Amino acid sequence: MTTADALRIKGGEPVSGTVRVSGAKNSTLPILAASLMATEPCEITGVPNLRDVETMVELMGILGMRVSWDKKNRRMEVAPENPRHEAPYSLVKKMRASVLVLGPILARLGKAKVSMPGGCAIGVRPINLHLKALQQMGARIEVEGGYVLAECSRLKGTNIVFDKVTVTGTENVLMAAVLADGVTTIENSAREPEVTELCQVLRKMGAQIEGEGTPTITVKGVDELRGFSHHVMPDRIEAATLLMIGPITGGRIRVEGGNPGHLDAVLLKLREAGIEIEIYPDGAMEAWRGGDSILPVECSTWPYPGFPTDVQAQLMALLSLAKGTSMITENIFEDRFQHVAELSRMGANITVSDRKAVIQGVDHLTGAPVMASDLRASASLVLAALAAKGESIVSRVYHLDRGYEQLDKKLAALGVEIERIKQPVG
Repeated sequence: MTTADALRIKGGEPVSGTVRVSGAKNSTLPILAASLMATEPCEITGVPNLRDVETMVELMGILGMRVSWDKKNRRMEVAPENPRHEAPYSLVKKMRASVLVLGPILARLGKAKVSMPGGCAIGVRPINLHLKALQQMGARIEVEGGYVLAECSRLKGTNIVFDKVTVTGTENVLMAAVLADGVTTIENSAREPEVTELCQVLRKMGAQIEGEGTPTITVKGVDELRGFSHHVMPDRIEAATLLMIGPITGGRIRVEGGNPGHLDAVLLKLREAGIEIEIYPDGAMEAWRGGDSILPVECSTWPYPGFPTDVQAQLMALLSLAKGTSMITENIFEDRFQHVAELSRMGANITVSDRKAVIQGVDHLTGAPVMASDLRASASLVLAALAAKGESIVSRVYHLDRGYEQLDKKLAALGVEIERIKQPVG
């Protein structure tokens, strides 16, 4: 019999205590992709032990890199061994971020064969913007049999204007541009902290980059990139998720190791919802309900520095217990309300029309069997289960394991009654 992991959670009690943020998945993956271009060994510390990182490490091996990963000490060494150009479907289908190897491989080897990406089922996330930009830089690109086939003698610097903000598109083109001939400007570029950190790493490798954190990034191509040593920044999405544990359960949570400067939009909405947040000089954050009730708010997701789509589901779980009516508008992905049906099983009162969700707050949630549809939906269901009266079973937690390092163990350390169990599949 085939089985899969699920979490059994007994909720309904205030959760208080201290929890620590892990390294950022969404920084680790592009940094690993960047190491494909190095001519020397690279060292990455603070690496989170996540399924998506494991997938990327496996892909790096297939691409001819030697990876040594000390999971206990969160340290990784990556060294070029015999660089290869093909990223197979068997791995890329598991994780959309695998497409980040396209730019680096093409720039380094002059050819790439990368499967079209997979990942979370949260709507269409085409890579046409990546391909269009690489073609502008002189790449010859065909899509054949589910693979992107790209070739070039050497990419040429040019002016790229993205039709819409794309994080992975910005990162892919940015990495390709550092080995291109001439100057590349990327306009309407993503401003996320993870993009800024990638620029910092590339600069350590010898890249010449200006403008990260702004809508226009300028890259002057170089002939070769050296190795680097870098410590991964804390995961801002995990920090935002952990910060809601206290308020949603009526407890008080202290989150250590995060960067409050990356969470301005999230902290603003939480405060609007009546959540008290204290920030300490070392970056630690504490959150708790300021009064008897959570207050309703209106929120729209936008590219950084706006409210992140990756925190939308978690905020919805919190607002399901607000005193009044809230509304969330999802502007990034067209199919990112799949968690609504599962939250409703727990007693939440949510109606969806197109890209808007109206949340009528209820007095309490009730434990129920629920199923995660994607990474962030799984986090919202765990938060709801912590607040719900009785027992919940959250299935398909392999989604959770893709982006939250040992969340069940972190919750158990806070005193939560939580158990990882096996469920039959099919």
